[in-house]
Amino acid sequence: SNAEEVGAAPTTQTRLPFPISREKEKERKEGRKKGRNSTRQLTVMAAPTSSAFDLNKIIRPNIKQLKPYRCARDDYQDGVLLDANENLYGPPVAIDEKAGMPSLLCYPDPHQAKLKKLYGAWRSVDPDQIFVGVGSDEAIDMVMRMVCTPGKDSILICPPTYGMYKVSAAVNDVKVISVPLTEDFQIQPKKIQAAIEGSTKIIWICSPNNPTANDIEGGLVKEVLDSGFPGLVILDEAYVDFSERGSLATWTKRYPNLVVLQTFSKSWGLAGVRCGVAISSPPVVSYMNRMKAPYNLNALTSSVVIKNLEAKDKMLKTVAEIKLEKKRVRMGLEKIPHVVKIFPSAANFLLFRVKSNSKEIYRAIAKAGVVIRYRGDNHGCSECLRATVGRPKDNDTFLEKLKQVIADVVSK
Repeated sequence: SNAEEVGAAPTTQTRLPFPISREKEKERKEGRKKGRNSTRQLTVMAAPTSSAFDLNKIIRPNIKQLKPYRCARDDYQDGVLLDANENLYGPPVAIDEKAGMPSLLCYPDPHQAKLKKLYGAWRSVDPDQIFVGVGSDEAIDMVMRMVCTPGKDSILICPPTYGMYKVSAAVNDVKVISVPLTEDFQIQPKKIQAAIEGSTKIIWICSPNNPTANDIEGGLVKEVLDSGFPGLVILDEAYVDFSERGSLATWTKRYPNLVVLQTFSKSWGLAGVRCGVAISSPPVVSYMNRMKAPYNLNALTSSVVIKNLEAKDKMLKTVAEIKLEKKRVRMGLEKIPHVVKIFPSAANFLLFRVKSNSKEIYRAIAKAGVVIRYRGDNHGCSECLRATVGRPKDNDTFLEKLKQVIADVVSK
């Protein structure tokens, strides 16, 4: 196994803080026997879970009492299906199932059982620890609605970070507390603990961080988790497959208040299918499944994602190629005098600082046909630009146009 141990706790089996059926326990044991995949997963060895976290105390009362909508496919998915009022004659334009397209006549599996089984085996977690949704954004909004009472509760973020946490908080009328990252873009656990209010329900951590691209140190994440915070700690791992450290998804077996977000939009190259994953303790995931729309993931997305999960070696090969290209792009940027700093990257993009005129450079290079992101208005990112690592030809064009644009803008 290429998993790494964190902490010095005894290597005993994790004792889950909730009942588990014999069938589920058998699945767990069989999963361990099958061995692990080639991706890196950081494992926290078993230890008593913190008594400070009580899910029942933070779930909103209306969500506790929520009875999920019971859909037709909850009971049966095979046979002559005449229970959901679907049009079995089909759509006006025929779907070519011979070309690998799934049948679209009937509603998809509301539980996404096959997808969860494949994903759980890859991330070394159990299927009942997985929520599948429309990108990570569905899970971001859902956990906010699950535990935060509008006009009363708060969340804590660590800027510069992914902007949707703040947007979702605004939509749900939730106060935002900000504890900025350090100069080298690391979280500050002691300052986080000092800033937490009685109404704070969620701490958001993004690693690898967007827009800064660096990993948040595992020890710092652990310090937050061990601090006794009674709410949810959300770890957004959208870019984790580009990180040498690997995912902390297995930490959810020790920390019942940890929610790890992942997506198929980055390393998998499937941004257009809009599929994201949340990994947490089964009780947290159970509440998320209660809240979701009955068929939140469409059949086309599910089919494409499952096929790609069955070909994950190709994804890993692509990730390796992107990492090599990232080194080449970094070297190219280092040769440009106007670029004064290129930040460490554990993602598929680079954040870099220019001497001056960052916004003008951003606009000029877009007019020249290469679109990057201006990040100079983010905390700690003055005069910074962010560029995705593309294919070799994309990167060559980017470096060439950047040199030309800088020469034009600076000379004015």
